Amino acid sequence: MFSVRKVSIAFALAIAGVGMGCGTAAHAGVVVSATGPSAAQFPTGRKLDDNSRIVLKDGDRVTVLTAKGTRVISGAGTHQVGGAGASKRSTFAVLTRQRAGQRVRTGAVRGGPTTATTNRRNPNLWYVDVSQAGTICVADPAAIRLWRPSAQGETTLVIARANSSEHNHVSFAAGTADVAWDRERMPLVEGATYVLSGPDGAEREIRYTMLGTAPDDPEALAVLLIEKGCTAQLDLLTAAMS
Repeated sequence: MFSVRKVSIAFALAIAGVGMGCGTAAHAGVVVSATGPSAAQFPTGRKLDDNSRIVLKDGDRVTVLTAKGTRVISGAGTHQVGGAGASKRSTFAVLTRQRAGQRVRTGAVRGGPTTATTNRRNPNLWYVDVSQAGTICVADPAAIRLWRPSAQGETTLVIARANSSEHNHVSFAAGTADVAWDRERMPLVEGATYVLSGPDGAEREIRYTMLGTAPDDPEALAVLLIEKGCTAQLDLLTAAMS
């Protein structure tokens, strides 16, 4: 009888422990890249709990994005996904802050544009990096801004709709890193292809896809960027959270 009672008490404690565990859910991380022999086990977008452990082989390298930042896990052995460190929520908040795109005349800059030195990192996830091509995820069409890695000197870009005569000139003043996208002169159309060309003659094609309300946590946003194919923004989010 004593042994039965002992088992019953242990079972009750186990149930209570499960309940307590459920009340404190583990934070999830998202795999943003993986290389090495085990890469197939960690596809981009896979979710991993902070408490979980992963087994890697020699040469494996898995990059996971969590609320505490970007963590690179590598080397043979068993590794816990979650790492120590302070939350990077404030970094995420600054990176994803939306700023209204001012109505501008061609070449005009309003609303306190940011300045930059050569090759600095894009300060905002929603700024369109004119040096890169690909799909751009948009949270607020009214806040579209174009950003260049170097603010040295004046430069003018031509934005044209592919297979169309529509085009617009956008000028960056010396010392200015970002300018608003003039939606009156060049309407923003989801799925349309736009060609950006500059004085160097290089052309880059970009396409926009709308997100609606953007998630307010890094993991969920990373998953959405992966699903939409917004690679440049995923890379920026990963780097900024490092």
